[in-house]
Amino acid sequence: MAVVIKLGGDVIDNVAGFLQGLTGKIAIVHGGGAQVTELSRKLGVEAKIVGGRRITDAATIQALEMTIAGQLNIELCAALQARGVAAVGLHAGSGVVRARRRPPRPITGNGPEPVDLGLVGDVTSFDLPLLEALWAAGRVPVLSCLGLGEQHEVLNLNADLVASQLAAALKAESLLAVTAVGGVRRDRNDPSSRIGRLTVEEARAAIASGQVQGGMIPKLEEAFAPLAAGVGSVQIIAPHEIAAALMTPGSVGTLLLAGDRA
Repeated sequence: MAVVIKLGGDVIDNVAGFLQGLTGKIAIVHGGGAQVTELSRKLGVEAKIVGGRRITDAATIQALEMTIAGQLNIELCAALQARGVAAVGLHAGSGVVRARRRPPRPITGNGPEPVDLGLVGDVTSFDLPLLEALWAAGRVPVLSCLGLGEQHEVLNLNADLVASQLAAALKAESLLAVTAVGGVRRDRNDPSSRIGRLTVEEARAAIASGQVQGGMIPKLEEAFAPLAAGVGSVQIIAPHEIAAALMTPGSVGTLLLAGDRA
């Protein structure tokens, strides 16, 4: 069965060494929001934020193409190749991720009027035969979070959603969400407060009771949808824990399961 590894922009620059030795049906999905913001600033592209959401215009798409599908994808694949991993970079132009432009809709905290986010999309499908062909050839696909729209336009996609929906489409054995902090903790600053295993029911209860707070809440909530869609487990881990998570799920980070298997 397949495993999907999602890399946030906060870890992508330093994670390749922990991916050495990857084999089997593994797909990597990455974002790079902070890097896009930095390049946009250098290019003089002003960020337009409405209700906490970025408006993606043509200039922003160019920055996304240069940063996410360009620099980050290329450098990650090159670093993996240097470590013996047969990585293949994939981007919107390959059609591996198909998307539909998101229609205007109200945004929480911004009033009732619909907001057009511009060139932002929602995933509609994946080219799974392409991924299967790459795996059959011993390759590791590395997907940047841009999609190809219905009019063949490039669309900005949320990397967490791309990874979750890809894992669901593959009925993956596990989705590894790799972040700088790693697993969910009762106290963000105390590694010993790590919560090793949770069911969705237990995770919801931990959020409701205040046992889990702040930035740990979205980490848990983002795991619910792929589990509901049939993904075997979601593991929230730090970069140095990737190998252990693949070999012994639940030994590091936080392991989330749909039912009563925790």
